Amino acid sequence: MGVSSTDRSRLHETTSYGPASASSGSSHQSLEEGSSSSCHGPSLPPMASGQIHNSFRLGRIDPSLLASTSDSSSLRSRGGTPKPRRTPGCAGVTGTHPARTPLTDPTATSCSSVTTTSGASVIVAVVEGRGLARGEIGMASLNLKCPELVLSQFADTGTYAKVITKIHILVPLEILMPDTASEKGKGTKLFSLITENFPGVAFTAIQRKYFNERKGLEYIQQLCAPEFGTVLMEVQAKYYCLAAAAALLKYLEFIQNSVYAGKSLKVSFKGSEQTAMVDSTSAANLELVVNNRDHKSEHTLLGVLNHTKTPGGARRLRSNILEPLVDVDTINIRLDTIQELLQDEELFFGLKNAIAHFLDIDQLLSVLVQIPKQETVQVAEAKITHVIQLKHTLDLVPRLRMVLKNCNTALLKAYSTSLEDNRFDMILEQIKTVVNEDTTYMKGSLNMRTQKCYAVRPNINEFLDIARRAYTEIVDDIAGLVNQMGEKYGLPMRTSYSTARGFFIQMKLEGVVLPEGKLPPEFIKVTKHKNNYGFTIADLMKMNDRCDEALREIFHMSYVVICQLLSTIHEHIHCLYKLSDAVSMLDMLLSLANACTISDYVRPEFTDTLAIKQGRHPILERMVGQQPVSNNSYISEGSNFVIITGPNMSGKSTYLKQVALCQIMAQIGSFVPAEYASFRVADQIFTRIGVDDDFETNSSTFMLEMKEISYIIHNVSDRSLIIIDELGRGTSAEEGIGICHSVCEFLLSLKAFTLFATHFLELCQLESLYPNAENQHLEVQHTRSGDTGAESVVYTYLLNRGCSEERHYGLRAAEMTALPSDIIQEAKMIASKVSQQLLAKHYNDPGTQRQRAVYKLATRLLQTARNSRLDRDSLRMYLKGLKKQYEAELLAAGQPASIDTEEE
Repeated sequence: MGVSSTDRSRLHETTSYGPASASSGSSHQSLEEGSSSSCHGPSLPPMASGQIHNSFRLGRIDPSLLASTSDSSSLRSRGGTPKPRRTPGCAGVTGTHPARTPLTDPTATSCSSVTTTSGASVIVAVVEGRGLARGEIGMASLNLKCPELVLSQFADTGTYAKVITKIHILVPLEILMPDTASEKGKGTKLFSLITENFPGVAFTAIQRKYFNERKGLEYIQQLCAPEFGTVLMEVQAKYYCLAAAAALLKYLEFIQNSVYAGKSLKVSFKGSEQTAMVDSTSAANLELVVNNRDHKSEHTLLGVLNHTKTPGGARRLRSNILEPLVDVDTINIRLDTIQELLQDEELFFGLKNAIAHFLDIDQLLSVLVQIPKQETVQVAEAKITHVIQLKHTLDLVPRLRMVLKNCNTALLKAYSTSLEDNRFDMILEQIKTVVNEDTTYMKGSLNMRTQKCYAVRPNINEFLDIARRAYTEIVDDIAGLVNQMGEKYGLPMRTSYSTARGFFIQMKLEGVVLPEGKLPPEFIKVTKHKNNYGFTIADLMKMNDRCDEALREIFHMSYVVICQLLSTIHEHIHCLYKLSDAVSMLDMLLSLANACTISDYVRPEFTDTLAIKQGRHPILERMVGQQPVSNNSYISEGSNFVIITGPNMSGKSTYLKQVALCQIMAQIGSFVPAEYASFRVADQIFTRIGVDDDFETNSSTFMLEMKEISYIIHNVSDRSLIIIDELGRGTSAEEGIGICHSVCEFLLSLKAFTLFATHFLELCQLESLYPNAENQHLEVQHTRSGDTGAESVVYTYLLNRGCSEERHYGLRAAEMTALPSDIIQEAKMIASKVSQQLLAKHYNDPGTQRQRAVYKLATRLLQTARNSRLDRDSLRMYLKGLKKQYEAELLAAGQPASIDTEEE
């Protein structure tokens, strides 16, 4: 059985990553044999039809394309020949509603108001190699609001972490996979993992034969815009992503009822090497884009950094936060640009003002490169709107050029050069031959309707001019009728307009006395809002109908002219990809620069050491309004494993998250909240934070901890950053300490940077066993009240060297609650007895201490040789300091302190 239309629409509305977008409820094309153009509505005018014939066609779809469709949480199998599914707005194959894409739908969100939260609109196709190639993944994704086909192919581990992370970042509306991956009882591991991780996303199984790499390459050759032609070299041997692209493009024509024009798509290939990997659990733990307590809250890293003015800029910032860069040169180019923006006030405000007026260029491009399969009034009206938006966008380019003229940094110069492209002016000139000079994009439905009505210049089509005169006369008659009614009843009436009601009469009640205390009976469809009445009369409704008829005529004739215009500018339209890229990147960099003006941020450096002086938590800083306590952080190859201890509520979790957030900020090219900051580029960021049961996967707290730590151990590399906040707390103390100890020993054998917060003070002994382990603790102070003698704890939130001296601090936290004092006293007594029995002696033999001192000196010298930028005298002073420190450590170990050195 297929999925019913109600199921399908509900399935889209419950996408688990945000509200359903305009696309969710949009109709999808019903499959028809015979003619490839739809039978709905009048045929296209000659020019538009010709445009379709010249464009790339995906051809008719075999009804067996869709093997099965279901909500991924309950994939149903079906016997017999698979049938095409029914979709909203299509009553089976003979549907009467023309299908609309979310882009040509006049009720869709206008470009200017689309934000990153306007719902899912990405369709993803995923395919995995078979046999020896199992684990080789091909992915293709296309955002219905942005005409960019993104291909990726990579080898993944048995946990499929990369695939799951990539799909999480895309926030898909629908996932396509070959039917062989989801066969009943034989579903692949990848299929079951995807359905587990994305229970609210629509899943569609497509016959394996449509995942055809040869077809995929053909499609890309025909569809790829000339500017992005080099992608063919990258993907021609990437068979799996080509296969995914073939199935995706085939399916897209099926649901969208429109085709992409030939040579019109931006096609890009993204491997997984250019960005750092932040898995979805870590993204949630660190609250990168969503606040865990309140999903609407701005208290996230994205909320702190997001001062973007355009939807494209916000999307770019979000994807950068989830996929930070790993190339130091690219990061430094961004940092240079932010520095210039901060130093040149005129450039900063000039760019900010220029960019604020841009609409969503990606969405605009997406509709301009699609050709609808049938003409309706909605399609005609939408196309006219798009040309007005295109003119508005191109009118802004000269201003942007002017602002960028005198910039100095490489990135701004590159964007300045790309905007010198004469195709922008060429398209604008061609638009101005058809569209009125003063036509522009405006807010407000009546304003925009008037703009659309008078968009096309007079004397191009005489029938259009006649229709417009008729429309103007009707509008004048409506105004006259309303004035007449006002005089007739002596009431202050005025004409109003709304998209839903058309023209209607509005009246304020202030100081108005109604005859007999009510409105005259000829006023119908009365609505009241506060002290405003809205109503209409029968004559006005008839005039509205005439008005709509005249508008339909105007839009139809304007559409014919607009189609001819679009066919002439179509070959140049790809320059908008450059503009979209420039505007979104400049918007993101301005946003990052803006964040620096609100808080005191510093430019980070990239070395082989993580060193932060007086670092602050970026989200906490914005929340409290006052400066949070700042702390230093230092992790190097010589001491790459830091064990952090301290009482409950002393700030361990906050500190750990602070380090990870600063690392991500630095790797997207942002300044960071500190006095000085140096980072080692991390290729992966792992976190294990919090203790919760997971009912969905039937995992206890302990099981969840083990799954997360197992994921880290299987995927860690020498350049990873690992944050572990509590481990082994869900089981008995002995087992917990045992697991912690063995996990720590495994991580100590790597060069990854690890911050490990724990309440198991036994782990502090690792410092005496491993030279690269270091103990740190968050300090607390004890104060005693002079009157009552009661002891209280003051949390300083300051990090210091060494192991926490606090004992039984859990009981102190319990004392702050309403637990009876006799229970607390007994707990203290038992705890002290148990700890006396368990507390092993902290033993450090002199040999180990000496080895540790030698190791520390060697790593510091290596570090100095690699990164030092000191002059000779300063370097000599620093080396003397190292020597003194080394000698002091040897004396403490009871060894003779001497280093044979030659003074220069």
